[in-house]
Order: sequence, then C-alpha cells, then structure tokens
Amino acid sequence: MDNLQELFQQIIDNPVPSLTVIVNLILIESLLSVDNAAVLATMVLDLPKDQRRKALKYGIIGAYVFRGICLLFAALLIQIWWFKPVGGIYLLILAAKYFFKKKKDETAEHVAEELESKKSSWLYRKTLGAFGPFWSTVILVELMDLAFSIDNVIAANAYTPNIILIWVGVFIGILAMRFVAQGFVRLMEKYPFLSACAYTVIAILGMKLTLSLVTHFYPCSGFAQFLEGPQACLEAQGKHLPQGEHPTVWGDIITSFISIGIFIIPVLTSTLFNFPKHQRGQNPSE
Repeated sequence: MDNLQELFQQIIDNPVPSLTVIVNLILIESLLSVDNAAVLATMVLDLPKDQRRKALKYGIIGAYVFRGICLLFAALLIQIWWFKPVGGIYLLILAAKYFFKKKKDETAEHVAEELESKKSSWLYRKTLGAFGPFWSTVILVELMDLAFSIDNVIAANAYTPNIILIWVGVFIGILAMRFVAQGFVRLMEKYPFLSACAYTVIAILGMKLTLSLVTHFYPCSGFAQFLEGPQACLEAQGKHLPQGEHPTVWGDIITSFISIGIFIIPVLTSTLFNFPKHQRGQNPSE
C-alpha cells in the first residue's frame, strides 16, 4: 500500500474529486443511517428508559473499535483484485433487496419480532444472554454497527482506492448514525424518495465495482483506463506511475458527480415543481 504521505498528496493534488467523495459518503451514509438508527432504537426498547441512552453510549464506543478493525481489514482487502467485484455484487444484492423485497419485512415491528425470537432461543441464553439484559443489548448494538460499516467500506472503495478517504467516510458514517439521524428523518419525511435515491446510488456503485473485472483481465483496454486510470495497465507492463503523478480517473469523477446529482436534482425539482412529489410540512395557516 502507498505510504500515507503519498495518499495525502493525492488528496491535495485532487481536492475537488476528494471533496465529492466525502460529500457522497456523507449523503449515502446519513440517509441509510435513518433505517439503521430505527433498527438500533428497536434493539434497546426492552431496556428501562434510564438504560437505553447508556446502552447506545457504550455501543458507540465499541463500534469505533469494531470499525477500526474493519478499516484495518479494508486496507488489506482493497489490495486484493477480487474484493471489488465481490463487493460490487454484494452492493447490487443490497439494492435489489430494497427495491424488490416486501416493505413489511423492513419495519421496526419485524425487527422486534426477530430479536424476540432470537432472545428466546437456547443458544442466545447460553451465550449473549449470560451477560444480562443490559450488556447483551450493548454487544448486539456493537455487532449491528459492525455489519452496517461493511456496506460503507465497500461503497467508499467504489469511489476511491485512497484508504484515508475510506477511513474518513467510515467514521463520518458512525457519527451520522448517532448525531444527524433525526435531522435526516425529518428530511426523508419531506422527501420520501431520498431512500430510493440512496439505493440507486448503491446499485451504481455495485455496477462500477463489478465492472472492475474488465480492469483485471483487460487492464490496457480503453474502458479499463477510463474506469480506473492507467495504473493497472502500467503494472501489467512492469511499469509504475512516475513519483508524484496522480492522473485523472474519469470513472471515479463521473461516478461521484452522478451520485451527487441523483440526490440533489430530485430535491430541486421536487421543491420547485413538486416532482417527485414531496410531503408538505403541516402548517396551521394552510
């Protein structure tokens, strides 16, 4: 892996693409965190009110540790060629489940039923259940945070191979889940189509990662160099990029701007023309 100084230099030399990556990760993870926060809130409902906030507080501490471990693995995995297409297929499955799965399976009631079923099992009572209601809930919250972080790491890798930007994206994700979820709940109440926008972007990222198979098998093709730049072609020829050179990767730039457009354009047209339709706020004067 390139040293950190080189990675920081890439960000400095390409400030606009780097900024678009960060903006995209904030948008995607913040919107997806609304569903995630609902799941986590459901998980702590069995606790007394005075313990719920405490459970989430302990959960966030543990989640940072787990996500740190996840990031260490991400730094290694992004060097493995098949990680991209496998991650791409995973993201495509996530998007397909959102668009084709029955909505009733995604409700908080369904999550509560599943949790209740698991907690009544013999295996749960002999493992996590042995820690007591409070700590078993904390552990479940931390594990759920780890599961959510996988999506974010893979999505970040579709925008950039720069591990620093991936680190930033993952930690923004966990902060978004905890501190801005309520704001995005209100935003999604006004613009309910934003959830579909998020999963449309997930599908695009999945397609981009899956198409990296072309780069692996045909690194010097025009499409591969457009998608991921000339580095793979040079390495296939036993060459390397000159020190300090950071070529423009149009596939990454275009993906970033398309992703932002998928969020911003519908919001603008909905605000100006009510298309797609949005839910107007309840105003007593209306």
